[in-house]
Amino acid sequence: MIDLLASRYTYVLMFVLLGIGIYMAIASENLVKKLIGVNLFQTAIFLFFVSMAYIDADGASAPIVPHHGEPGEVMVASPLPQVIVLTAIVVGIALTAVGLALIIRIYSEYGTLREDTLREVRADE
Repeated sequence: MIDLLASRYTYVLMFVLLGIGIYMAIASENLVKKLIGVNLFQTAIFLFFVSMAYIDADGASAPIVPHHGEPGEVMVASPLPQVIVLTAIVVGIALTAVGLALIIRIYSEYGTLREDTLREVRADE
């Protein structure tokens, strides 16, 4: 069991990041901590995609087919998951920027970032 976990350490790290991220997003009262939790959750998903694309075999290479090999014969890693992850990273950065802009606006309007206090203030209005 330990050997399996040692050889698949990226999956263990992915589940740890996933758990910490979802816990922070659900249990935290602070909006900035919630946003950090969502970012950790996204990072875990990125790590999962990259880990799934990894080929752990002798003779595996980058996705460049050499002239002497036939297309079905050469074992290469698929570049598609890396492309999807790069696109998702850009979307994640945009999501973080918009989230931080909204958090700054909420703080300037209400003077707090605690979710329970914001609910009370909104209920009084």
